[in-house]
Amino acid sequence: MSMRPVGLPEIPEQTVVVARAAFPRGSLAIRVRDHLAEVFVGEPFAEAFGVRGAPGLPPGVLSLVTVLQFAEDLTDRQAAAMAVRAIDWKYALGAELTDTGFDASVLSKFRARLADNGMERVVFDRLLEHCKDAGLVAAGGKQRTDSTHVISAVRDLNRLELAGESVRAALEALAVAAPLWLAGQIDVTEFAQRYWPRVDGRRMPPSQTKRDRLAQVFGQDALALCRAAWADDAPVWIRQIEAVHLLRQVLVQTCIIRSDSRGRQVIKKRDADDGVPPGQLRLTSPYDADARWAAKGDDPFWMGYKIHLTETCSTLPDADADADADADADAVAGAEAAAGVMPNLITDVHTTDATVPDVKATTPIQRKLVAHGVKPTEHYLDSGYPSADLVTKALKQGIRMVTPILLDRSAQAKAAEGFDKNAFTVNWKTRQVRCPAGKTSSHWNPVKQHGTDAIVITFSVLTCRECPFQKQCTTSQIGRRMLTLRPKELHENLARARAEQKTDTWKNKYALRAGVEGTINQALDVTGIRRARYRGLPKVRLQHAFSATALNVIRLDAHWTTGPLDRTRHSQLERLNYRLSA
Repeated sequence: MSMRPVGLPEIPEQTVVVARAAFPRGSLAIRVRDHLAEVFVGEPFAEAFGVRGAPGLPPGVLSLVTVLQFAEDLTDRQAAAMAVRAIDWKYALGAELTDTGFDASVLSKFRARLADNGMERVVFDRLLEHCKDAGLVAAGGKQRTDSTHVISAVRDLNRLELAGESVRAALEALAVAAPLWLAGQIDVTEFAQRYWPRVDGRRMPPSQTKRDRLAQVFGQDALALCRAAWADDAPVWIRQIEAVHLLRQVLVQTCIIRSDSRGRQVIKKRDADDGVPPGQLRLTSPYDADARWAAKGDDPFWMGYKIHLTETCSTLPDADADADADADADAVAGAEAAAGVMPNLITDVHTTDATVPDVKATTPIQRKLVAHGVKPTEHYLDSGYPSADLVTKALKQGIRMVTPILLDRSAQAKAAEGFDKNAFTVNWKTRQVRCPAGKTSSHWNPVKQHGTDAIVITFSVLTCRECPFQKQCTTSQIGRRMLTLRPKELHENLARARAEQKTDTWKNKYALRAGVEGTINQALDVTGIRRARYRGLPKVRLQHAFSATALNVIRLDAHWTTGPLDRTRHSQLERLNYRLSA
């Protein structure tokens, strides 16, 4: 397929007349075409398409269809049908009223091209740049971030189901790619009888002994396939088939090979005592190599991914602005922006596998905000995102993280008895610490803990043993107090943040973060963002980028049509009072 680097087609005159008559007040699709046509162009997608072959639909058109699809939470077939029967969609796409549209598979191929070429965020970034030029988003101000879990598009499998289904997936792939080679390696009749239905725990024997035997059979079949695929006389491309490659990983993950008393190799199910891979490496399905099991707080376990949404949550300073009566919609939006009427727009969407903790996402999110020229002055986050190092690093970049810092985790602080770290005075020049009893520390040892710099402070046993406050200070069997501090700058930032977050002023300010929960709920209701539509991290990232783009389009449409949001809930009696007083 070839591509011409063109924008959206010109709207046919007849389509304009009919669309304006059918939608005198406009619609989302019509306003997107009128205001955002420059966002949906073909040049950014040039590297993903060839220059030879039959010309296909312009990428700008397909990207607009995808955004409208997510804005209305449609399947590919439904989106393709809307492109044929919906007049406002024909207007947006610049299509004739008699246009017969396109096959639904075109959308799937378009997404695959974007994911394969790392273009998941192209449309989102172009819309963000357009909003910057229109004055709707800018560097400075306040932004807030939160995350939620995303359930994968494949079914949950326990370890026994995973072992069997991985063999089945490899057999199905080999039956298509190398049927003759496969027939020469296995007893096709036996394997077909065992693996023709999908492996389901509900059809497995209830006896634990029989289930252990079944696990052994799955392991033996997987081992036989892997040995055949990695044999010297096997074609190299056989082991490069994704299902075969994943089978080898699952075999190592779920089974272990040992020698029995006779010296024979015996394969058995791998138990926890035998060692299992860490969560971030542990495969959960042969059909999605990127999905992972995880849990967050008291929530149940889920298999899949995690998404982080960042949005603006402030308005620009008030300024005088006049709009000409004949000005276009962009000028009106600019005048409203200058007047301080600003929609809350998503500025970043960050997707990871489910095992990545929130604290690991802080730096990538802030780095992207800086790169796109929308760096906030204040960044509101929950307690999962900060650390002493991240807070200090962000401050140096001009970003103040408004977030609860985890409190002192020492036994004294947890019990609210005795002397916690705040009771000790640190002299950074002399590298000594003075305790509440007036005694000074004997050792100051800079160390590395979990890859970060720390300082271990030790008081002398002789000093602590004679102290009348020893029981309030330490429960150590040796009888001396030890403290672990961060370097000076980090320690002071932590102490300052912990003291500040106890004040009512800080608590009232931090209440602004709660609004991002509504954004996640809107993303869930409008685009179904909590359930992955596709398999694999690249395509899930693409789904989330288009979901965020669709949410921004919906919010921009509300900004264009209804003006500033009235956040006050009026009762019916109050509405009647307004009408009577008018």
